[in-house]
Amino acid sequence: MNDVVIAKTAPKAVGAYPHARRVGNLLFLSGVGPRSPVDNSIPGNVVDADGKLVSYDIEAQCRQVFANVRAVLEASGARWQDLLDVTVFLTDMQNDFAAYNRSYAEHFTDSQPCRTTLGITALPTPIAIELKCIAVIAAEA
Repeated sequence: MNDVVIAKTAPKAVGAYPHARRVGNLLFLSGVGPRSPVDNSIPGNVVDADGKLVSYDIEAQCRQVFANVRAVLEASGARWQDLLDVTVFLTDMQNDFAAYNRSYAEHFTDSQPCRTTLGITALPTPIAIELKCIAVIAAEA
């Protein structure tokens, strides 16, 4: 089985790629950011009159990115507990890691996937966090 997943309850992809791809019982999620699936806004972002990012709220972005990952998982037939590996990209490791780490711990209380967190200089849109995930989907009985 090699299925492409487009999740109607997640924000549209910002490029030519699916939300996820299932190969056998493995599910590979494309990078998931914190944009709202309703209006494509980025929770917590404050922009000036010229549209330049002035500030952002990493906690608001964390809540939304976790909700978006959950939406892609559910559209794929997977659950939050099925996550095996999470790679997290932060654009400001020094200032955002503590708040992100607290939010992560609140969302991963019962399951503990492997995790890697990377500090990067930029993402394709004005977001401060993006997740890349791998999950396993239980075989149907």
